[in-house]
Amino acid sequence: MNTQSKLTCPACGHAETETMPTDACQWFYECKSCHMLLKPKPGDCCVYCSYGTVPCPPIQAGKSCCP
Repeated sequence: MNTQSKLTCPACGHAETETMPTDACQWFYECKSCHMLLKPKPGDCCVYCSYGTVPCPPIQAGKSCCP
C-alpha cells in the first residue's frame, strides 16, 4: 500500500507530497503556497482522492473510505 501522495492545488498548481493517514479521512487540506482550503470534490471521500496522485489507503484496499 502506498501512503505517499502528491497533492496539487487547483488554484495555484503548487504540488506537495504528503503522507496519507491510514486510520482517518482527511477532508481538508490547506495549500502551503496560496493557503486555499481544499475540500473533496463531489463523489470523492477525501482530498487525496480528489487532488492526489494516489487514492487514500482504504480505497487502495478496495474498501469504503469514510463512514
